[in-house]
Amino acid sequence: MRTIAIVGAGESGAQLALALQRSGHSVTLFSDRSAQQIRSGAITSSQCVFSSSLRVQQPLEIPGANTADMGITGVHMNIAGGEGREEIDWQGTLERPALSVDQRVKCAHWIETFIGRGGDFRIEKLSVRRLEELAALFDLVVVGTGKGELGQVFATDRAKSPFDRPQRAVAVTYVKPAHGTGEEPDATSIRMNIVPGVGEFFTFPGLGTEGPCQMMVFEGLPGGPMDCWDSVTTAEEHLAKSLGILREHFPHEYPRFAGSVLNDAGAGLRGRITPVLRSAVGVLPGGRVVMGIGDAIMLNDSLTGQGSNNATLAADHYARAIDARGDEDFDSEWMLRTFDEFWRGWGQFSTVWTNSMLRERKPWQLEMLAAARHHESLAAALANGFDDPRTLFPWWFEPEEAEAFMERAVAEDGATFDLRDFRSTLGQFATGVTVVTTRTPQGAKVGMTANSFTSVSMDPPLVLWCPSKFAPSLGDFEASTHFAINVLESSQHVLSRQFATPAEDKFAGVDCVEGIAGVPLLEGAVATFQCRTVARHEAGDHVIYVGEVEKYSRIEGDPLVFHAGAYHRTALHPDFS
Repeated sequence: MRTIAIVGAGESGAQLALALQRSGHSVTLFSDRSAQQIRSGAITSSQCVFSSSLRVQQPLEIPGANTADMGITGVHMNIAGGEGREEIDWQGTLERPALSVDQRVKCAHWIETFIGRGGDFRIEKLSVRRLEELAALFDLVVVGTGKGELGQVFATDRAKSPFDRPQRAVAVTYVKPAHGTGEEPDATSIRMNIVPGVGEFFTFPGLGTEGPCQMMVFEGLPGGPMDCWDSVTTAEEHLAKSLGILREHFPHEYPRFAGSVLNDAGAGLRGRITPVLRSAVGVLPGGRVVMGIGDAIMLNDSLTGQGSNNATLAADHYARAIDARGDEDFDSEWMLRTFDEFWRGWGQFSTVWTNSMLRERKPWQLEMLAAARHHESLAAALANGFDDPRTLFPWWFEPEEAEAFMERAVAEDGATFDLRDFRSTLGQFATGVTVVTTRTPQGAKVGMTANSFTSVSMDPPLVLWCPSKFAPSLGDFEASTHFAINVLESSQHVLSRQFATPAEDKFAGVDCVEGIAGVPLLEGAVATFQCRTVARHEAGDHVIYVGEVEKYSRIEGDPLVFHAGAYHRTALHPDFS
């Protein structure tokens, strides 16, 4: 049994502690406040957890904290007109609901759950010197808070931190509207409002310490008219300033909140965030190392609401990696590799997208936002980028890809079926997950994630898979003579994400060997099929590739399963156990 200390009982630390406790590890959770102090204190951030993160988040088990009662079902975008610009206004539907629960509520609940299950919870304000002591006592120390001197042990990654100062003056306000949000026509939406040159205001329903409330987030450009919070000192002044900003800069939103009252005495937050990425390994003065997670090493602006989602998914990834480590040491190499896997598979996409939203929108981005008024598929794609930022790549960032994506969105609107609903229905058929690889005539390694793999014939041994005609690497497969099907093992969901998203080097950090014709084979896959391409058939918006298997191999292990838009593990049916 490994001994693990987790410093910080916030979104990432508390979830990691519960996951490791459930796996049988000896976990000690440190916090500078008790659960009751957290619950009765001031809010610490805004938060909206989207469905990709909700799937792996620890159950809240708090009355009302579920998507049936509090589900957020869409994104309503409004960009103010003026100076020759037309107003942009549209609504995009989320494929699956999001949920917002005050971090004071859920983190306090997680701490109490951890204690109730026999966990060792200690209230202590830690110093770097104390970290030295913990690093000597525990097999692994994970730091989930970057407050004070603890954040200084993690070096800033300058190459991945483009900003050296805050990009917004941020304020958060939780209120109870005078007439209740239930009377609003889009009461279950995130309402995102942008005034170019001034800042952003977004709001959504959530569950606070005093029950349902409306969460308001103000993001003002530094030096602009919304950078006006420095003189505010009381809760009453905070609420008055919030309503004043709405009245002046977002007048269409003001009537929704006129007469609102603060949800509770601690329902106001003001501050500035410098987005930063730090090394996952913190080196202590004595030479020992600790591992960072969440805001301690990956701090994003709240503009796109990715903080809670990053923390949740990182906690899930770290817990899986710790379980898989077995009896081996948690050395700095393992720490760096573990975070790098999370960064490549998820973190880089939420970070790069958030940073792009902090900058002035590019012409093609404005064109897409405007076109979403007329095309439901495009509006839905933009909205669901909040859930999974990987889906925004590369078309949000490259004008040629944006144009092609908009053309496909227009075509979807004219399709026989609602294609989003059709995809969801197809998703009821559970499949394995593969990475299909090849090597170009120039020697470059190529790979993409696919679940459209099936056997065709036993004699001769034939298999097929179906890439999209719009896949960026389709031309590489057309130019090659061979490909390999790598059937992923259940712990390789990170590779599935990595190969599903455009990147300069999808093989970064991936262990592989050469197969027939130099085709890369992924180590750890439960099965590989090395194939010679014998036929290609166009089929609608996909291409059917038929390959003759020239060599195959398998190892013991459980395959990764994909069903209803989520990864799963196999389990023996109870009737056969």
